[in-house]
Amino acid sequence: MPKNFTYTDAGVNREQRVESKKALTTLKDTYKHTGFSGVMHLPYGNIFAVSENEFLDLVIEGVGTKVLIAQLAEKYDTIGIDAVAMAVNDVIRSGAKPLSIADNIHAQESEPSLVKAWLKGIIQGANESECPVTGGETGDVAEIIQGITAKAGFDMVVASVGKVERQKIITGQNIKPGDSIIGLASSGLHSNGITMARKILFKKWGGKFDANDVPEDLGREVVLEALEPTKIYVKPLLELMGEVKVKAAVHITGDSYMKFNNLAKYSPGIGFKFNCFKPQPIFGLLQKTASELGYTVTDEEMFKTFNMGWGFGVIVDKNDGQRAVDLLSRFDVAPQVIGEVTDKERVVEVEYKNKHMILS
Repeated sequence: MPKNFTYTDAGVNREQRVESKKALTTLKDTYKHTGFSGVMHLPYGNIFAVSENEFLDLVIEGVGTKVLIAQLAEKYDTIGIDAVAMAVNDVIRSGAKPLSIADNIHAQESEPSLVKAWLKGIIQGANESECPVTGGETGDVAEIIQGITAKAGFDMVVASVGKVERQKIITGQNIKPGDSIIGLASSGLHSNGITMARKILFKKWGGKFDANDVPEDLGREVVLEALEPTKIYVKPLLELMGEVKVKAAVHITGDSYMKFNNLAKYSPGIGFKFNCFKPQPIFGLLQKTASELGYTVTDEEMFKTFNMGWGFGVIVDKNDGQRAVDLLSRFDVAPQVIGEVTDKERVVEVEYKNKHMILS
């Protein structure tokens, strides 16, 4: 019988990550140093007051092992889009408009053509999110960073700060059963679950394909499909907020649909049911390829690890669902009502391929 292959088997231990995140609660001791009304806790981070009615949201994010796929492809001019996307897509969850971006790149060697390519992607991401790059740093740390190709190793991190007025903060409160969940389409893998994807797809890490193989399911090189940049949702969300009350905004990244359970802390007694998925072919290829390698990646594991076609989710009142879809249709995010809030506390349900799943 094929062995189930999970994110933990790929090298990312979910339970350990949860325990590690608990250590972050010790940071609360630093909150006393803030002024005005201090720090406001939100479902996916904290914002801090800079005046009576204005708050800043500061986020720092990286692209993880997707940098290894860039090295495998020997293509470096899009990975910066991912880095910007991971940061600004997190900032907007609070309702904040990103104001500034700063990058940090640790490199095996800051070879000029590589630096130029890295910055090309960062600039493209910054322009798409209408957020200037106001600082950055590139460090040569060959004793720390080693690449899979000669002198091409690097790690990329981007920080972004945004501002939101008190009355516009997306708090995650007052979510009620029946409220609509709107999905904004992803562009594929984005920058999460990459460790698992690499170890299934690429021979370099024990998987099936050479980088430039063209699986029938994809129609292009598998490495380019895996490298497809993360979609940026700044413009659509800010536009939506101007017209419709957004109760929650969820960047569907690590832990995927399990992330929605964070909202139950702010609107007790709620759960979530998802019933509309149109995943890009690469997700089906992952499961198919795992099977060919003698493993099983269950549907449940897919929905706990990957975005499965929706990169961002918003929750609005059930009466605003269609209006939200219509407004978001102005942008290239193929919006759709993908589910609803339920009264089953902290239960995440998924209907997929005529199968009912409860994620845990």
